[in-house]
Amino acid sequence: MKQVLIKSGTAQVHEVAAPQVAAKGILVRVHFSCISTGTELASVINSAMPLYRRALKQPEQARRVLRMMREQGIRRTLDRVQGKLAAGSASGYSAAGEVIAIGEAVEGFAIGDRVACAGAGIAHHAEVISVPVNLAVKVPGQLALDEACTVTLGSIAMQGVRRAQPTLGETIVVVGLGVLGQIAAQILAANGCVVIGADTDENRIELAMQNGLRYGVNAAKDSYVEFAKKITGGLGADAVIITAAASTDQIVSDAANACRKKGRVVLVGDVGLHLRRSDFYAKEIDFLISCSYGPGRYDPVYEDEGQDYPLPYVRWTENRNMESYLRLVAEGKVRLRNLIGAPYEVDRAAQAYDDLRRTEMRPVMAILSYPDRPEALQRVVFHASAARTGRIRVGLIGAGSFAQGMHLPNMVRLRRDYQLHCIASRTGATAKAISEQYGASFSTTEYERVLECPEVDLVLIATHHDLHARMALEALRAGKNVLVEKPLALHDEELAAIAEFFASRDSAPLLCTGFNRRFSPALRRVKELLANVTTPLIVNYRMNAGYIPLTHWVHGPEGGGRNIGEACHIYDLFNFLTGSRVRSVDARSITPRSQQWTRNDNFVATVSYEDGSICTLTYTAQGNSGFPKEQMEIFADGMVISMNDFKSVTVAGSRRPGWKSESAQKGQLEELEAVAETLCRGAQWPIFLEDQLQATSISFDVERHIWSTEIRQQESAAVCVE
Repeated sequence: MKQVLIKSGTAQVHEVAAPQVAAKGILVRVHFSCISTGTELASVINSAMPLYRRALKQPEQARRVLRMMREQGIRRTLDRVQGKLAAGSASGYSAAGEVIAIGEAVEGFAIGDRVACAGAGIAHHAEVISVPVNLAVKVPGQLALDEACTVTLGSIAMQGVRRAQPTLGETIVVVGLGVLGQIAAQILAANGCVVIGADTDENRIELAMQNGLRYGVNAAKDSYVEFAKKITGGLGADAVIITAAASTDQIVSDAANACRKKGRVVLVGDVGLHLRRSDFYAKEIDFLISCSYGPGRYDPVYEDEGQDYPLPYVRWTENRNMESYLRLVAEGKVRLRNLIGAPYEVDRAAQAYDDLRRTEMRPVMAILSYPDRPEALQRVVFHASAARTGRIRVGLIGAGSFAQGMHLPNMVRLRRDYQLHCIASRTGATAKAISEQYGASFSTTEYERVLECPEVDLVLIATHHDLHARMALEALRAGKNVLVEKPLALHDEELAAIAEFFASRDSAPLLCTGFNRRFSPALRRVKELLANVTTPLIVNYRMNAGYIPLTHWVHGPEGGGRNIGEACHIYDLFNFLTGSRVRSVDARSITPRSQQWTRNDNFVATVSYEDGSICTLTYTAQGNSGFPKEQMEIFADGMVISMNDFKSVTVAGSRRPGWKSESAQKGQLEELEAVAETLCRGAQWPIFLEDQLQATSISFDVERHIWSTEIRQQESAAVCVE
């Protein structure tokens, strides 16, 4: 399918693989999508800036890059940044079209429905989009799709109006008559308000007047503050809604001065926010921020999982705002025809962006159209075919931050053994960009294509956790060697199915779970130091894991929680150090007073082994990021071996040297080296199957103990009450 990507200050149209429908979503063939002059033009301008200017403009992103440099090194970080820039970014967040497929968990939509869709990262400028149900609404029968595709912009304007809480007959100023201001002014008029529109562009004022604006003020020539006082008998406006975009702080100051006593200022646009107390204090002005489309925005439970808010308690969600806006347009209470102009075919997207930037009488928005093409549904895009070189040909499934930041750069370093043959990702643009960057033969949004490809030697699975076991088992059954990121499985049945697969075969492909810590230089040195010990080990491991919000996917069904999803690393490390079978597992969790943690955020797990060793993991999200994330002490044979954050190993009680590095080295590169030794040079498996199964089984046992502790505590409390 064709999709618009922003690269190096330009809008480019690329052919990428079409997405698949999600279980809780719909697949939409786009007829029209809307380009806004604000957000999207800013992204084009930013993409042309040198890196240092972007860093100055986006300090939070710069801090993230600096943290990555400290943790992963300068070279790897720069490779990641350059790769992201080369890939470009998907553009668009407002579209309309026809439903062509429905997810298995979806109700209320049918194939052929005309729908309008919203969401950055979802409603792209693309021929086909995959949309969660709460970000799509049906289009009223009499409404044209080129008008319906403005749904996101209309919902943003509507939420700004709702935040102002207008009542019949109030006087309200709209500052900035771009697309949001144009729509907001019409919604206010439909609500029975007296509306004053202010802008520095006379053409925009004229457009608004054509659509029913009562008063228009050219802010470059006249003061809307004085005008508002004039028509209200000196009282001032009841509210001011700011839909302008400018860096100056004066806009908010003027808005406050235009209000009556106890008036309201609502910020929808992007302006300077160094507020002056004197502007608000004397008149007790309320200052309100409007968040995008309305309640539900940025809530993954609402947007991704499709969980609606009950109407009696949340009357206007982002979805209901979308419906309400389209109804107003369909009834003629919001008029758009003089705002949108003639559509540009998607192949002329670059011209549309240029016109928005350069035309003196530019439209307030532009519409892209998408002619019907059968090729739009293709889910495989072929690139230049790579020659067979005798290296391990890798099929990558999942192109998230870990795969891009770790595995792919490491494969380049190990190019003697590896070549990327193909990549499957949820988004076709990402898959194609990475394929081109690393010279893969094809990209796809169907992971089955990777498993079917006869040229793939190794399937590397780096998806969300809930897909690991199923995809690994499918790949093994297809005869593929598998490197699957941890965890290997989330449930007992999944683990049993993998064990049964190998038990029923005399020979089988390689399975290696991404327990990379055992391959780290630090742990290899520790293992050498323990080679001739005569006593069981006492191992204390502390993981200062850091806080992750409960809304993050790691905590949900896709992640399995932090014990199974991350602590499994340490259980494998215990197996590696002891080389023994597990005798027993116990775990206890704290119950913090704050509800920001779950029980598997803060716990202590103890694993006893048949050789007498006892290994303890203290895992906590309550710590401080200024303290090292991972530390370990081992007591054995008169020695104390300490490991600090995979940067150093020290030994007390022995003259044997430890190990030291300037940066953390957690074994991801060495893991790939070990896999290559197995596949290319016949070495034994990097991790024995029994160890992979045992580490995962330990995590399941710990999880059961953590949650059964809560049940026992509840039962004990009930007995005390009785």
